[in-house]
Amino acid sequence: VRAAYHVARLSGFSQIITFDMGGTSTDVSLLPGRIQETSEQSVAGLPLRLPMIDIHTVGAGGGSLARLDTGGALRVGPQSAGAEPGPVCYGRGGTVPTVTDANLVLGRLSAADFLGGRMSLDVEAGRQALGKLGTSMQCDGITAALGVVRVANATMERAIRTISVERGFDPRQFTMVAFGGAGPLHACELAEALDIRTVLVPRHPGILCALGLLVTDLTEDFSRTVMLPLAGLTPAALAERFMPILKNGIAAMAGQTVPAARISLELSMDMRYVGQSFEIAVPVGRVAARRVIPSPGSAEEQLVHLLDIARLANRFHQLHRQRYGHASPGEPVEVVNLRVKAIGSTDKPVFVAEREQGTDASAAIVRHSQVVFADGRRTLTPFYARSRLHPGNRITGPAVIVQMDATTVIPPGWTARVDGYHNLVIERG
Repeated sequence: VRAAYHVARLSGFSQIITFDMGGTSTDVSLLPGRIQETSEQSVAGLPLRLPMIDIHTVGAGGGSLARLDTGGALRVGPQSAGAEPGPVCYGRGGTVPTVTDANLVLGRLSAADFLGGRMSLDVEAGRQALGKLGTSMQCDGITAALGVVRVANATMERAIRTISVERGFDPRQFTMVAFGGAGPLHACELAEALDIRTVLVPRHPGILCALGLLVTDLTEDFSRTVMLPLAGLTPAALAERFMPILKNGIAAMAGQTVPAARISLELSMDMRYVGQSFEIAVPVGRVAARRVIPSPGSAEEQLVHLLDIARLANRFHQLHRQRYGHASPGEPVEVVNLRVKAIGSTDKPVFVAEREQGTDASAAIVRHSQVVFADGRRTLTPFYARSRLHPGNRITGPAVIVQMDATTVIPPGWTARVDGYHNLVIERG
């Protein structure tokens, strides 16, 4: 998520939905101009109350198994073929068709270019497996493959609606950043279903998470439960309670040899209406450690400015209305937890935009092949080698772009351009 946000900002996008589709699952996250965090998650049905990036995961990936349930309905996932035996087309003993098999049979994956040509795929084995599934569905293998992709897309679409529409955000106002080994295969169809007009595919989508390690700051989280009525608080009283937490954060970063000039502290408060059993994290602001260390008194004065009670109350009501569709400004509000995120800024790689070299991308075409898109028709489609594309190049769909770590499908009605950072900016219409 951090790498996707970094790449998106370089390309001029601040409001993004990250779409990370791998072999077993898909992770999605919504960033309305900032990385959102949560302290309310569950693992295996058990609550997990630790600060973390707000990511929603569903069991849909390239290795998700396709089958008919007892009622005869097509199901895809959450069971996965994993790496062993993997999809049927891997030739490692798999017998149940997967999303990868479906994409291969539809021509969206190239057997010749998979993993940069280092791994061969058995197209006929995938075709036979989907043919058997089609027989059970009383249709042919191509129709079955389209059904597998559509069901997987529907699962991922619901995941994105969960983090957007159900939380008061309109996905049409966001850019989708697609990565993971399978993300760019499905991104445009998924974006079209959500009426998202722009998809950004990073230069190396299959290994984007590695970049995340290079652009991430050191962080530690601190909190203190206070259970105080907001109406009875003053900015000075809140500042007094925040100060020990701030000092703990500074000490933690200093213990990791982070210079004071590189330490900052983000403040937030978990708030709720009295009687509720859940809280909303309300951002307060950020302060620099160097303003806290030499003069605690002046630091408290700065905090008093941030901790305006009326402003915090209004912000809470706004967030409550956005997430749940209503707010009750006349109801008493209480502060449950005070939170501080200590941040140690790290050196990050510098990326420089390259000069555009013209729109013609024909030199990157490696072959033409038949591909089946959402309309079910076979279409002769150009395949481009991403390594041969240059900033400024434009590609009109239908098209498929292949590279070692991912495949990008550009359906009819979509157009891609290569920006100065070698990212693909794909737009509809």
